[in-house]
Amino acid sequence: MEILRLPISASQRGKLISAGYTSLYSLSSISSSDLARELKVPESEALEILKAVSHTRGLEISNASCSIVEGAQNAWDMLHEEESLMHITTSSADLDNILGGGIHCKEVTEIGGVPGIGKTQLGIQIAVNVQIPHDFGGLGGKAIYIDTEGSFMVERAFQIAEACIEDMSEYNRFLRKDFQACEIRMQPKDILENIFYFRICSYTEQIALINYLDKFISEHKDVKVVVVDSVTFHFRQDFDDMALRTRVLSGMALKLMNLAKKFSLAVRTVCSLCNFFFQ
Repeated sequence: MEILRLPISASQRGKLISAGYTSLYSLSSISSSDLARELKVPESEALEILKAVSHTRGLEISNASCSIVEGAQNAWDMLHEEESLMHITTSSADLDNILGGGIHCKEVTEIGGVPGIGKTQLGIQIAVNVQIPHDFGGLGGKAIYIDTEGSFMVERAFQIAEACIEDMSEYNRFLRKDFQACEIRMQPKDILENIFYFRICSYTEQIALINYLDKFISEHKDVKVVVVDSVTFHFRQDFDDMALRTRVLSGMALKLMNLAKKFSLAVRTVCSLCNFFFQ
């Protein structure tokens, strides 16, 4: 979290995080009077915080300027890169076609709709399908499942894992009968062990976990999908300040998009009704 690098006191950092300021960019356009009001501190203290932000950003921009220029990529390479990206099947041919082949890596895919249409089940399905081996057209990766509503059902995950293995067995028997069959060594237990489950009970826990994901995925490089079910649940209940809510959710969206790009993984978020993540 960028705020943690600021040369300010721990209490000031805590106030900034509680107010939804987790990046230096989020503090770049606010006045000292507005910041003082939001943090409930004297304006002189808010001004010192903004000075620290300005100084830190100046150092980062100076150090990063060369790498930004060297990091240019032409559109032709970008097209070939997108065409070569793998997808995670949803196990529904029609839905895969609508999504352009399935859930895309390096992107955030949001699924919205009314309660009871199967958004959570689809999330569990993706957490299982990402583990389909390369020989069967899958990614052979692992999954992170972030559950904010308590709707994850491990029994259902076990059933989906069994069905996934059965589908691969059918593929071996019928589609590859004229070729050397791929050996299926996976068991439902193996699939469940490769789903890292996080139960989130408040928006502060959610913010902390999103900020922690970079370190976690760096230590578990075979993670290929992050499922967030659902991203707005705690923000619908605990937030009265709509501007603050929008700022925090926008910052979270940027972090998830950066994770998808940095680690070449898919991020799949869930939103109920019309509370869409990026609106």
